[in-house]
Amino acid sequence: MPETAPLVGVEVDDPRWEAVAIAALAERAARAALTAVRRDPDFHEIGLLACDDARMAELNGQFRDRPQPTNVLSWPAFAGEVPQAAGLPGEGPLFIGDLALGYETCAAEADAAGIALTDHAAHLVVHGVLHLLGYDHAEDPEAERMETLETKVLASMGVANPYLP
Repeated sequence: MPETAPLVGVEVDDPRWEAVAIAALAERAARAALTAVRRDPDFHEIGLLACDDARMAELNGQFRDRPQPTNVLSWPAFAGEVPQAAGLPGEGPLFIGDLALGYETCAAEADAAGIALTDHAAHLVVHGVLHLLGYDHAEDPEAERMETLETKVLASMGVANPYLP
């Protein structure tokens, strides 16, 4: 049986991310998120940039006109509904978009919340993957739906609810 290709292609721009094994962590979190929404992770593909806050500020300014660092950014490959991956022989995986994580902001948020950076990064990857699939939190009902799903995915990974004090 052939080995499954990685779901998440990771580019590590900031070597501090290596200390949290970002590639393995992102793979696990993305697989859990896709599985929770009934999508086969083996037929999807995501890009992840693990960078520092300076790069995040640059990207945030370029794409959102907000030139300051942030924890996670997402660039969905689809403007509307994300099609189901066919998974037919000879077809490649369905690319659903790119994510970026900023190290200093993520580390500071984890420290302020008193949680492990690995848990916070897993949450941000799950959050970002849901954005790539069209989930949003702009309105209260959407936010509640997305937070409930994130909490369920993280629980499946053994990560505590990030929305509890």
